[in-house]
Amino acid sequence: MSNPRLSLALEGALNLPDDGRIVVFGAPEGADLSALPKARVTVVQGLYPAHLYWARMGYDVAVQAEGTFAAAVVFVPRAKAAVRALLHEAARVTDGGLIVVDGQKTDGIDSILKALKGVTTLDGVISKAHGKIAWFTGGDFTGWQAQDTVLEGGFITRPGVFSADGVDKGSAALVAALPATITGRVADLGAGWGYLARDILTREGVTALELIESDHAALDCARRNIDDDRATFVWGNVTTHICKALCDVVVSNPPFHVGRAGDPGLGRAFIRAACGMLKPTGTLWMVANRHLPYEAELNELFREVEEVGGTSGFKVLRASKPRRQKR
Repeated sequence: MSNPRLSLALEGALNLPDDGRIVVFGAPEGADLSALPKARVTVVQGLYPAHLYWARMGYDVAVQAEGTFAAAVVFVPRAKAAVRALLHEAARVTDGGLIVVDGQKTDGIDSILKALKGVTTLDGVISKAHGKIAWFTGGDFTGWQAQDTVLEGGFITRPGVFSADGVDKGSAALVAALPATITGRVADLGAGWGYLARDILTREGVTALELIESDHAALDCARRNIDDDRATFVWGNVTTHICKALCDVVVSNPPFHVGRAGDPGLGRAFIRAACGMLKPTGTLWMVANRHLPYEAELNELFREVEEVGGTSGFKVLRASKPRRQKR
């Protein structure tokens, strides 16, 4: 993920303020921050694995910017509305100070720079490594702040969270297949903004539900979408999380992308995590794109596996009686 653009800019025409804190928004794991004065940097990162990465690298890390900063660096995410919200936040916490924006062409950096030219004056732009870095001071970012989206059913989402514009088709297929007889302790792996969890909690027999989600913003939405004392909200990594007690049921619509690249290994890791969370008589309900090869992993880890529903694009799988516990 490392690229030389920030170092290249700081070796050239880009000059940081001599003192004051520097906030870095959305730096992915492996991004090159070596040109920044580490003692002055706060990395704002709401994705749990990346948050842990920067903490282990010795940086001050937060999930939101607190106070004022002399400068900001914004790493461009894929969602355009999320980029605009980050730039609005950067302008707010720097009070018109220096802002640096860095992104890949595949993530829309060109369209962002075009939009920026309508609200500020770019002081410099460098193209390198299939992307661009630009910097500026000041500008009018009125209207660029993050806005809630309210979906059918009253669900609230925010820019940049998964499926922010509507219910994911896979999750809808899973909800359609879930039985009314779910009881006991339940875990929702990769709970997002709470669509699956709210449906599960319509069942009186459910005694507790842990929503485990790595995206802090999505989990904040889930807290707003679910008002039920049985729900516990966990910001963390599904693959390392240990539930308060073994579960009767696990449900999941696992991710299968790292950035733009497909990675079925993520889904397999979710399956292994589910196996370790379940009682010997427990059941995993999951949904996946039809082309994803999860059946081999399921058959290795569970005694009973079957397809129980879905659509032309998605399959709903039920796996019961884990073969071994992996706590």
